[in-house]
Amino acid sequence: MCLQVNHWFIFGEPMKNSRRQFMILSAAGACTLALNGKVQAQAMVSEADPQAKALKYLAVSDVAGKNCSNCALYQGKPDSAAGGCALFAGKQVSAKAHCSAWAKKA
Repeated sequence: MCLQVNHWFIFGEPMKNSRRQFMILSAAGACTLALNGKVQAQAMVSEADPQAKALKYLAVSDVAGKNCSNCALYQGKPDSAAGGCALFAGKQVSAKAHCSAWAKKA
């Protein structure tokens, strides 16, 4: 028994292999991927996280003058409340936090 595939339909019309349609669908896909990263907020690092425990991460620094906002590994803007860290990929750290890997920002 053979199955026969008729026409694929996009936007209610039979799909044509055209450059215009390819460009439209490619642009729509690219926009979706680009916006996906902006919409999803990064999770904050938890003190209970195994990596955070290993680095003695504290959400609020107990060491005067040493916090994430003035650390060389901090990737957030200087005036932001939180930002990325080279040690915690895909997660954000509080600007007021501290860990044992702190290094003075140049």
